Amino acid sequence: MNEIYDKLTKCYQRVREYTDFKPLAAIVLGSGLGDYASQIRVESELPYGQIDGFPVSTVPGHAGKFIFGTIDDIPVVCMKGRVHYYEGYDISDVVLPVRLMGLMGAKILFLTNAAGGVNPSFHAGDLMLIRDHIALFAPNPLIGPNVEELGVRFPDMSTVYDRQLQELIRTAAGENDISLQEGVYTQLTGPSFESPAEIKMLRLLGADAVGMSTVVEAIAANHMGMRICGISCISNLAAGMTESPLTHEEVQEAADLAAPRFAKLVTESVKKFGALL
Repeated sequence: MNEIYDKLTKCYQRVREYTDFKPLAAIVLGSGLGDYASQIRVESELPYGQIDGFPVSTVPGHAGKFIFGTIDDIPVVCMKGRVHYYEGYDISDVVLPVRLMGLMGAKILFLTNAAGGVNPSFHAGDLMLIRDHIALFAPNPLIGPNVEELGVRFPDMSTVYDRQLQELIRTAAGENDISLQEGVYTQLTGPSFESPAEIKMLRLLGADAVGMSTVVEAIAANHMGMRICGISCISNLAAGMTESPLTHEEVQEAADLAAPRFAKLVTESVKKFGALL
């Protein structure tokens, strides 16, 4: 058996020792959505540390546990805290949680993150619907022997971010008077913030926002056939766009200020997803 799949199935078996909950939607809670559990009717929680072999987040502001519950009677699993490639994990471990939620039964993956604004028309606190992505420098999680049990060797990437889900998010934003930017998200490895020259490069490539997560998760979920959508909270303007140096505290603060709008948009969007499940 493929080592990656073997580890994944062992984590799945461990989860099933704790709960038989079957989610239909999975939500990855990025910076600014750490308290999102208050938006759902929680049935149970499972700390990552209780799952043998599961990667544990080491980043401030990222609690490490699965939250199982319902939003408007839709069964969901939330990742309260994700792991990142820059923490030193193998890329297969970085995407293991997303794959695990897919094995649990999730058909839709809702990715969220805090990101730096590359588009000069963006402002700190904006919310951006992810229409597409660019992967730079972080290794593709599908490198190596293909896990046939999960998907095909050469998955199509034409519409990673599901168009129906995007339209439902736009509708939810409009109905709740939430301003919503749209654009292309780029993942770099981190943990250092980007240099001004790198931001200029990203702008030339067509990026609107940049961060240190999300894309590899989307690739792995797309490989499994999950329907994917994503929202970035623009927590700061990227390097070289202002005179201020960048700090993690600034990112966390801006994300926290945007959290009520962020949480409202996620909740109202998930309610609309029910029509597709």
